[in-house]
Amino acid sequence: MPKSIEGKIVLITGCSSGFGLHTAAHLASRGCKVIATMRNLEKQNALLNEVQRRGGTVEVLQLDVTDKTTVKEAITHIAAKYGYVDVLVNNAGCGLGGFFEDLTDSEIRQNMETNFFGVQNVTREIIPLMRQRKKGKIINISSVSGFSTSPAFGAYNASKWALEAFSESLRYELKLFGIDVLLIEPGVYRTKIFYENAHYAHNFDNPESPYYPVSQYLKKKMTEHVEDCHKDIEEIPLLIEKLIRAANPSFRNIPDIESKMLYILRRILPFSIYSWIIHKTLFSGYRP
Repeated sequence: MPKSIEGKIVLITGCSSGFGLHTAAHLASRGCKVIATMRNLEKQNALLNEVQRRGGTVEVLQLDVTDKTTVKEAITHIAAKYGYVDVLVNNAGCGLGGFFEDLTDSEIRQNMETNFFGVQNVTREIIPLMRQRKKGKIINISSVSGFSTSPAFGAYNASKWALEAFSESLRYELKLFGIDVLLIEPGVYRTKIFYENAHYAHNFDNPESPYYPVSQYLKKKMTEHVEDCHKDIEEIPLLIEKLIRAANPSFRNIPDIESKMLYILRRILPFSIYSWIIHKTLFSGYRP
């Protein structure tokens, strides 16, 4: 019999849209005490409407993962009100498209601040609340980009590879205290990260850039791929619920079949063959 999750105290970052919003609403409908955080509270209405539609309640707090002050304030409030946290879902993140030469140093650093250091900022404050009880689960939302790279996403790839290494190392450390560290590695889902929340390199749309033609080609190809994506975003909250319920959950969790196949190919094929497949897939129609 799967463990009950009713009454579990769950902290989720990045809940204004996408995986975070759907996960917060889903877990609230299952009876969890959800603390849904976001950088800009003016964007909370979409979450509150979804929670009302499904049933349940959430507490919404302001938290910017790149701002240690807001992180400490939020966790201090949670500790005072609840005393502990059962589950942390590190979901907040941002994408960044662009070839390396088109990216500025500050753009790359900001991407790392959100996707990597932001996770560490929140996790560092939560660990003591779990360690004192010798139990808890930390679920880090990574990406297929955490094990397979592609051109024009080097900064994003790097942030997710760093997250994967950190998560694996932390898993060993926190096992000593009964705390699970888990990864979820989704592929492409139709979320705002590809639309309103999309970020591109400073020179991405600069016709003077030597990468301009291929940048525009890859952007068009990615847009078509996203538009043709029919995967259900609810796969992510359902997977998170499964991991919360599980007594011995897997460390690495890939929700969609496309990404599972990519992971298998990445592991079994020589890199020369794997990279040839990636190159052919991405550039078969490109004419400079």
